[in-house]
Amino acid sequence: MTGLAGRCLCGAVRWVSDGVVTRRLACHCADCQRATSAPFTAFVGLPPETVTWSGEIAHFESSPGTHRGFCSACGTRLYFRSSRWPGEIHIHAATLEDGSGYAPDCHVVTSDSPAWLHLDDGLPSHSGFHTDPARG
Repeated sequence: MTGLAGRCLCGAVRWVSDGVVTRRLACHCADCQRATSAPFTAFVGLPPETVTWSGEIAHFESSPGTHRGFCSACGTRLYFRSSRWPGEIHIHAATLEDGSGYAPDCHVVTSDSPAWLHLDDGLPSHSGFHTDPARG
């Protein structure tokens, strides 16, 4: 995936990146569930310096050193950024203008998945993070 672009629901915030995708995952952690009102959310990891944003982004510090960006106009969740992964920004895959080339390569923090959610997509599932945040 190269030449990525995305936007929020109302179009007030847009982003573009020619960066190398560092991570494609579906996160099931309780924080992501609460932040998105969904049982899990899919992310595209990119080097933050390769992403250009336009529009007004509001931020919420969900835990020390962890920020979640969202459109100040429509509330669309845009990204997750944490000091645990200083070389990455995790942009919500649902914001991609063209998501046809996207597919997560694993599920993480499945220990927090709701009991009613049963995945049968054949992707690797990890009860925690599949790589050490400090290195991955």
